[in-house]
Amino acid sequence: MTLLSPAKINLSLRVLGKRPDGFHAIETRLVKLAFGDTVEIEVLGSTGGRVDFTCSDPTVPSDESNLALKALRAFQNQTNCQFSWRIHLEKRIPHGAGLGGGSSNAATVLRAVNELAGSPLSLPQMLEIAAQIGSDVPCFLLDSPAADGTGRGEIVTPVDFPHRLPLLLIKPPFPIPTPWAYKQWAGSQESPDVFYGEQLCPWGTMINDLERPVFEKYLLLPALKNWLLGHGEVRAALMSGSGSTMFAITHTAAQAAELAEKAREWLGGTSLLQVTQTGA
Repeated sequence: MTLLSPAKINLSLRVLGKRPDGFHAIETRLVKLAFGDTVEIEVLGSTGGRVDFTCSDPTVPSDESNLALKALRAFQNQTNCQFSWRIHLEKRIPHGAGLGGGSSNAATVLRAVNELAGSPLSLPQMLEIAAQIGSDVPCFLLDSPAADGTGRGEIVTPVDFPHRLPLLLIKPPFPIPTPWAYKQWAGSQESPDVFYGEQLCPWGTMINDLERPVFEKYLLLPALKNWLLGHGEVRAALMSGSGSTMFAITHTAAQAAELAEKAREWLGGTSLLQVTQTGA
């Protein structure tokens, strides 16, 4: 099987407070993108439990810390299925970007191995496994183009999202650790020079509470948001997840491509620029 492992953006992310387990309670809307990684999965045999894992990006860990391998191990433990597998991951989604790359890879592998093994697990069982791997993993198991997440993000509800929104992703040349962003949230302050409020759009309200702590330290990002919102073709601009990716939604795909050229000139070529649209 060769499958798209789509990236996601958070159209909204509200942080409600810290939970007794140390995580933060959130309300978020995640939307899948047409841009993503490619996962190749092949059954090598029905015995042995061996896994041959390769990745186009040498910086991606190939040990048991990799979320895709965690998903496979969780599947093996739950089903006692000892098939041997070959998995190749062609990476395009950058690490530490707030685009859910690792979570998407985990969900894609989990769905694929379950199907290739004869579907021993139901969707509710896979969702339970996914929630243990990572908060964003369950949303990628759903067939819907978008999902609302509650709890720490792992309780997901499918959302009908018919909008095909052209957009530009801008990933600066640094990652942002998600745990750090949440840890800084409670004590962070808004800058008077940046708009943090709700952006009311036909497809829903856009806002991200994690912009406040992230923008305090990573000063390129608030400057980039202001720069994006200053362009008439930009309908809305926001940080995705805990960053560092900023995204801008435009009226047309041609405008997103033109904005990418302007951003490349403004940023000096140091950031990853990707024109895409919502809808995996």
